[in-house]
Order: sequence, then C-alpha cells, then structure tokens
Amino acid sequence: MALRHAVLAALLDGEYSGYQLAKGFDIGVANFWHALPQQLYAELAKLEAEGLVAGREVVQEGRPNKRLFRVTGEGLAEMERFAARAAKPSFIRDDLLVKVQAVDGVAAAPVIEQLQERAAIADAKIEVLEKLLVRLRGGADEDDFLRAGERVGPYLTCLRGLAFERESRDWCRRAAAVLQGRPVVTVRSGE
Repeated sequence: MALRHAVLAALLDGEYSGYQLAKGFDIGVANFWHALPQQLYAELAKLEAEGLVAGREVVQEGRPNKRLFRVTGEGLAEMERFAARAAKPSFIRDDLLVKVQAVDGVAAAPVIEQLQERAAIADAKIEVLEKLLVRLRGGADEDDFLRAGERVGPYLTCLRGLAFERESRDWCRRAAAVLQGRPVVTVRSGE
C-alpha cells in the first residue's frame, strides 16, 4: 500500500489541514500505517498535483495561513480502484523479534528490558485506542454502531489495532517472564 491511499482514506472523513492530518495519523492510522509529518505534507502536495485532493487556503488572523485538503472525485475513484485490488498478505519485520531469536547467544537482560518497554508502550496505545473507540461510536453500543454506524471503517481498523497491541503486550510480557525464569547463560564466542 502506498502512503497515498492511507492519506486519501484519512481524508474521507472531511477537510483537514496537514497538521490535523498528522495528528489524525498519530491517533487513528498509526496502528496500521506509520508516516512522519513531513512525509504527509509531501504526499498531500503530490496528491494535489495529481488532482486526487483539492486544497484551499484559509486566512487566519495573527497566525500563518493554512491549507485545508479534501478528497476529489478523482481521489474517490482512485480509492475505488485501490479497494478492488487484491490485498497482499502482511508480514512482520521487527528488530525486537530478531533480538529474541538470538537471545540464546547474547546477554538476555537488555532484551528483557526492551520487551518490558514494548509492553508498556503497548499498554499506552491500548488506552488511547480504547478511548478512540468510545469516541468513534459516540455513545452507541458497539454492536449497534457496527450494524448502522455512519463510518465503520475507522472503527474496524481501530479494533484491529487494539487486538494487535493487546497481543503484542501479552507476548512481550510472556517472553520477558520466560527469559527471566531461565538460568543466566554465559555468552560464548562462535569458536
């Protein structure tokens, strides 16, 4: 998936500035797509040049002017084409998993510490995602919202992110506990 499709999907909810888009990515999209703010600004410029989004200048008193962006008809058509294409399977690429894979040949303490840090980060993300789910459904019961809510896509991706973070946290805690319970192994050279 290209960043362009993640940006177009985020703009389906309305008109946003680059700053608002970056904040939205941090909260709602980061669980499945990571992008730095400068990448988002560059992508917005490309999408506007291609006619997939339209931008307009908003004059502000006492602050610099800002640009707001919205998806165009061509942008919606691009999302239709993207949605119709077969999805590629996802895969994990994570340096912490490489460290756990190699833990039998290295000192375990730093790996255990990183597992505990990752679990704490997952806990923080879980809290944010749970609050976002409540906000997205606007007081409705989850089943009712999923059946008749206005924009169910962001909710479903948030549910996936929540499940991912919970599983990641639980695995990190388990792996750290297993490693802590094992005898200290002396690191040996490959000789």
